[in-house]
Amino acid sequence: MEPILTAAAAWLDMAGIGPWSRGSALVYPVANTLHLLGLVMLVGGIGVVDLRIVGLWQRLPVAELSRALTPVAVAGLILMVASGVILFAADGAALARSAIFERKLIFIAVALSNAAAFRLIWRAQLSKSAGTAPAAARAMAAASLFLWLAAGASGRWIAYS
Repeated sequence: MEPILTAAAAWLDMAGIGPWSRGSALVYPVANTLHLLGLVMLVGGIGVVDLRIVGLWQRLPVAELSRALTPVAVAGLILMVASGVILFAADGAALARSAIFERKLIFIAVALSNAAAFRLIWRAQLSKSAGTAPAAARAMAAASLFLWLAAGASGRWIAYS
């Protein structure tokens, strides 16, 4: 993965995003704050839906909760991607060699795959159900919580590696 990340860092530098993110006293801290806001929106939105599917708040309909909170989670993900590019551009060469950063990207890829698979497999069934979700759906929801939190924790650990 390092060659791809190194090439991406070089391209961001050539495009001017790297120098811009490193050269301003405000760009990096604002991007970092927006990245954290995106994480809160993502995990806060989808995390509540995941917890409902796992078995909490059984009186709340899954479909309505998902309809209300999934757009918040998607907006958080978009905010994280945009701000993450800026954060990566500031120190791309070092991040390209970081095992923790690579782990974070893997957690994100698996979490996104899990989310896509969940929607394909369970969306129709859970929109009709008001009770307990099937065990496989609960397992996927629990995995979602773990994966997004692991990605967020990995991101925080980058600063200490």
